[in-house]
Amino acid sequence: MHTFTRFILLSLIALLSVSASAAEATQVTVQNAWVRATAPGQKVGAAYMTLTHNQNTTFVGAYADIAGNIEIHSMEMKNNVMKMRMVDELPIVAGKPTTLAPSGLHLMLFDLKKPLKAGENAELTLCFKDKNGVITHQTMTMPIKELER
Repeated sequence: MHTFTRFILLSLIALLSVSASAAEATQVTVQNAWVRATAPGQKVGAAYMTLTHNQNTTFVGAYADIAGNIEIHSMEMKNNVMKMRMVDELPIVAGKPTTLAPSGLHLMLFDLKKPLKAGENAELTLCFKDKNGVITHQTMTMPIKELER
């Protein structure tokens, strides 16, 4: 093998290794992810999780085959009135967990295609935007559970 050809092959291998490492670095850690079971006939669901990343990033949305639309929502009690609002984007601060939980930030799943039954799983794809505006997609399989009281 010629020296130049060998150099090119080693350079390509190094480039692929760097690309693979960069792709791994963009993964957001998702913990305690679950979807709330629905009552019969209910067309709206909710999903919860904790998101952590080693860089500042932005959670920009989600999609799934089980729902027609998914939105990020905030929920707060103000003057004895529960207020829920759609959030366009959710900043994830480097090293700081961002929790989506009942009665707080959460994902609303609209126009459900079928009931969400406890014991089954739901697949959601989460979308994140990095500081350069590059959007990555992470598909997660989440258990469907009853809300614990």
